[in-house]
Amino acid sequence: MKRNSHKACRRYGIKLCQSNKCPVQRRNYPPGVHGPKGTRRLTEYGTQLAEKQKAKIVYGLRERPFRNYYLKAIKQTGDTGLILQQLLEMRLDNAIFRLGFAKTRAAARQMVSHNFFLINGKTVNIPSCQLKIKDEITIKPTKTNKKVFLGLEEKQTKQKLPSWLNLDTATKTAKVMTKPSVDDFEHLFNPRLIVEYYSK
Repeated sequence: MKRNSHKACRRYGIKLCQSNKCPVQRRNYPPGVHGPKGTRRLTEYGTQLAEKQKAKIVYGLRERPFRNYYLKAIKQTGDTGLILQQLLEMRLDNAIFRLGFAKTRAAARQMVSHNFFLINGKTVNIPSCQLKIKDEITIKPTKTNKKVFLGLEEKQTKQKLPSWLNLDTATKTAKVMTKPSVDDFEHLFNPRLIVEYYSK
């Protein structure tokens, strides 16, 4: 994430990026000359908009593709907010990040685009690729010696995996076991408010 993007973390008062040096951990208030006094009370619409913006920042999406996930979610039966989060979580780039193959979602997107991974034995270079239950993710054999994967097994041993993913650290093979549950989410935004925002 670019340095200026940390302003969003401070604006919303929560660590939305994956950087260990995010300034919100030291200055948990909006940027600008007014400092802590710059915080203002949001309207209902403003609160809903803020939740949508936070989700877009977390997953690195622009408005149109993000809205498309909402449109897909409302076509399915069930809790729209939960389905929306499941669709976002089951993007290939997000899975790569959650598995510890990449330090950030942005890095994961770049690695996928550069043909680093196979799904069920086939090269996939589309970060938004929607994973399905029983899909297997492996590192492309020609990429295993890349510098980015040095010490990977040790790092992944310390990584807390979401329950919907299973990882064999020895073979560096991951499998989608089920759909993400509420306990698997990072809880950085409120999906219910996002649904309310779009349903108006």
